[in-house]
Amino acid sequence: MCDLVKRWYDTKKAQRYFKERGVKFQFIDLKEKGMSRGEFVSVKQAVGGLEAMLNENCKDKDVLALIKYIAEEDKEGKVLENQQVLLTPIVRNGKMATVGYKPEVWKGWE
Repeated sequence: MCDLVKRWYDTKKAQRYFKERGVKFQFIDLKEKGMSRGEFVSVKQAVGGLEAMLNENCKDKDVLALIKYIAEEDKEGKVLENQQVLLTPIVRNGKMATVGYKPEVWKGWE
């Protein structure tokens, strides 16, 4: 399955997971409105750092490679400019967050 299709499918599965359990959520399309720097930093802290957020199978391998090899202080800005390299769905619950489809984690949030 193409990565873009898998990302879309995982996002739809996450939405269905929360709807079935009556959990209110807000969907934000990263293509239309990316994460703010503050939101990004919050998620990064919750999931254990930038590396955990990067999608190794993303379509844009050149940007991903650049992010991995540029200076540490420049990485955050480059990711914010190129959010297509992030694993999705990105789900936040207060100070907790996950990247990717993680129902086993969300179950503990209920």
